[in-house]
Amino acid sequence: MNTPGDALQRIRLGECRLDDPITRYMRQDFAVLRADQTVAQAIESLRAQQLQSRIIYLYVLDDQGKLQGVVPTRRLLLSPPDRRISDIMVTNVVTIPAQATLLDACEFFVLYRYLAFPVVDEQGRMLGVVDIELYSEERMELEQRWDDLFQLVGVHLAAARQTEPWQAFRARFPWLTCNIVGGFLAALLSGVFASEISRVVALALFVPVVLSLAEAVSMQSVSLILQLLHLRSVSWRLLINRLSGEAQTGILLGVTAGLVVATGALIWPGQWSVAATILGGIALGVILAACLGVAVPTLLRLFHLDPRVAAGPVALTLTDLGTLLAYFSIARTMLAS
Repeated sequence: MNTPGDALQRIRLGECRLDDPITRYMRQDFAVLRADQTVAQAIESLRAQQLQSRIIYLYVLDDQGKLQGVVPTRRLLLSPPDRRISDIMVTNVVTIPAQATLLDACEFFVLYRYLAFPVVDEQGRMLGVVDIELYSEERMELEQRWDDLFQLVGVHLAAARQTEPWQAFRARFPWLTCNIVGGFLAALLSGVFASEISRVVALALFVPVVLSLAEAVSMQSVSLILQLLHLRSVSWRLLINRLSGEAQTGILLGVTAGLVVATGALIWPGQWSVAATILGGIALGVILAACLGVAVPTLLRLFHLDPRVAAGPVALTLTDLGTLLAYFSIARTMLAS
């Protein structure tokens, strides 16, 4: 069993490496609760567990050892004795996957500012806890030790990301061809709907705002999913779950933004067909953009490609083409009616 003292000793002796598996540094003497316990029963069970290490968070597990939630110590102590643990636990738990490294764990502490994180396997079973005690023997030394560690992390990250200009060009330019090809395709697409544009010039005037909204949502989704992919192992189930949630967010964003712009279009140029086209184009474009922003990085990761370089150009190109197609198709339908 790993203890904070063992990990601290390895750090002092210079034995630790930032690419070491985090399972080497986690501790396994953590407080375990059950969701069906009351607060009073939970406190009694904690006494029976006789934990030797400091208790920061209390972890709620099921019969298979899967993590169901976390209860901060303060919340447990201040809750009524007859309150169920399931009512006070936090279910949206940030976990560290078992395949993560020490460097990954450091980034977790920087990103989320929690005092401890549970380590779980691919089935969600809890294996241990990694906390600040790994890096500090005395509380008074905590801040300075963390500053030194995170400066070290920054140096390693910077060194890892530095590349020669020619190497950077070779890695990045092929993906920029997506934008070049997409630009030509967008021009061809505009030519296909040239008659609609010539009949209602206002349609062309609103193309920039329709595209900019879709592109903004696409890049937001790309940025969010890239952070998640860095923290979790990728799978088809993750893709499906994130697509479902992002599509719902896209509907809310698209309809709201579309209504705002369409209302402005009713004021100027004051044409109902243009306003309806804008509403439909923005709504469909944003929904598509949100889904592509999630799907493209995840699929690239599933096929072992680097999503940090490729996701942006690919997602933006597909977003532009899909949004223009939706916008002009709705325009053709509206003008034909």
